[in-house]
Amino acid sequence: MRVKGGLLLLQLCLSAPCLGQGTVPDTPAGRKFAAWLEVFNRGDRAAYKEFLEKNYPSEAQRADQALAFREMTGGFDLKKVEASTSEKQVALLQERNSDQFARLTLDVESAEPHKILGLDLMAIPRPPEFPLPHLSGSELIATARKKLDEDAVAGRFAGTVLIAKHGEPVLAEAYGLSDRDHKRPNTLRTRFRIGSMNKMFTATATLQLAQAGKLGLNDPVGRYLTDYPNKDLAAKVTIYHLLTHTGGTGDIFGPEFQAHRLELRSLDDYVRLYGSRPLKFEPGSKWEYSNYGFILLGAVIEKVSGQSYYDYVRDHVYKPAGMTSSGSEPEDQAVGDRSVGYTRMGGGSEHPNSETLPYRGTSAGGGYSTVEDLVKFANALEAHTLLDAQYADMLTTGKVDTPGGGRYAFGFDDRTVNGIRCFGHGGGAPGMNGELEVCPTAGYVVAVLANLDPPAAVRISQFITNRLPEK
Repeated sequence: MRVKGGLLLLQLCLSAPCLGQGTVPDTPAGRKFAAWLEVFNRGDRAAYKEFLEKNYPSEAQRADQALAFREMTGGFDLKKVEASTSEKQVALLQERNSDQFARLTLDVESAEPHKILGLDLMAIPRPPEFPLPHLSGSELIATARKKLDEDAVAGRFAGTVLIAKHGEPVLAEAYGLSDRDHKRPNTLRTRFRIGSMNKMFTATATLQLAQAGKLGLNDPVGRYLTDYPNKDLAAKVTIYHLLTHTGGTGDIFGPEFQAHRLELRSLDDYVRLYGSRPLKFEPGSKWEYSNYGFILLGAVIEKVSGQSYYDYVRDHVYKPAGMTSSGSEPEDQAVGDRSVGYTRMGGGSEHPNSETLPYRGTSAGGGYSTVEDLVKFANALEAHTLLDAQYADMLTTGKVDTPGGGRYAFGFDDRTVNGIRCFGHGGGAPGMNGELEVCPTAGYVVAVLANLDPPAAVRISQFITNRLPEK
């Protein structure tokens, strides 16, 4: 089973031939589809592995990962059969624990016993034919609290949530423990690691320097990083490319990162490790998420401003916005109220994520913040405290289509959620997940942080933004 586009777990409620709102055709592919969903939905490891060994042997060794996926989503309901032939089944599914939709494609052999050739899942935006109701303000708060209580009791959420309307909190809650060994509860003051959400701060800093006339968005990287090892990249990749993930600069995670995880202590260390790599594709030709591209933006900020990346963001983003609990201090330094992250990744029960953490956060991600600070950041953007109106709009307006159905701006996702435009960014890694959504026409800001694996926070954020009042 291949899972794509951010879906992290799977289960289905299905008993052929009628499953939820759909009917599975009585074809070889349809019967195999129904049988797979039924055994997968049961969550019985022995039965599921036996099914795979008989029908999809190439995937039998990944049975545990698939069942972990099942546990996280709470399963899928069949919503619609999109296409069906004797050898292929395409269906729309919805996670039971969230609003997330997926497209499942199953192919089988033409001859008996019709073994499965491929089973792919792709996360997709919610189709318009399955709209969710817009709630009133009071209904939204009551519904969100009910969802949070359910997920917290089920162990699917531990963290904090803040919903603000026109800049003022209308819901602010904390759930679960920030440190299980010491039985310390999460509070609104708890600092959570935020993963890639740091990209919003990096992009804001970059646009500040552009607004001040200190750098040009169409300038090549080599204009500022004059000694960059790969001269081809330095000449072709622009600041715009880096901000929009269209530069072909690649990622940082993988075997090299794992081998040097605690040695990478500065942005220059990352450039020394990855700076000689060739481009993955011609800059500007496609969109591909690049953490390394935002490492390079941090290096450019340092060159142009004359400050370290961390000092610049502290002085020009955090301080003006009133964000007193955000930063990227090294993991070996004590930071008050910083939560312990808990992960299942790597197998076994939930355990601290300490063995996965970098030395410190970077311009690509890995810092920490609170939901209160994130709302302060959103308010400062909307009040033009950090950027003037022109550059704030430039920062948050989508420019490049992304696979998830939205558009990527400069360090922000820009998408329409159930008819309402929202922009923001999420972050996720083992034992950490977060999302900030700013929905200006509706007047709402939603900030959710969790010290659990993705999609703990994202699913809560989506649940809320999907149901915002229209006015």
